Amino acid sequence: MATHVILAEKTVSISEARKSLNDYFLDEPVAVLSNNKTAGYMLSPELYERMVQLIETAMPEVKSTFRPNADRMETITRLCEEKLLNAKPEDLDDFSE
Repeated sequence: MATHVILAEKTVSISEARKSLNDYFLDEPVAVLSNNKTAGYMLSPELYERMVQLIETAMPEVKSTFRPNADRMETITRLCEEKLLNAKPEDLDDFSE
């Protein structure tokens, strides 16, 4: 029997979480399960921001992962622009605003 690590005291199934997402953005992580396996974690913005601060303090080189610098943002913008300009109409069929 395979076991899976769940790094949270609270869990919710994906189908239950979809019914009321806001109920699960707490000040502690909530493991979201799919077929009894952890699909991801939900947490409040405050907890996420605190986790990012702790990571950035412990590992300053990680900062750009969470906050792209101007050069990275320009690269992202350019790549997205190229993809949009080169997209075929069928590539955009599922797009909606």
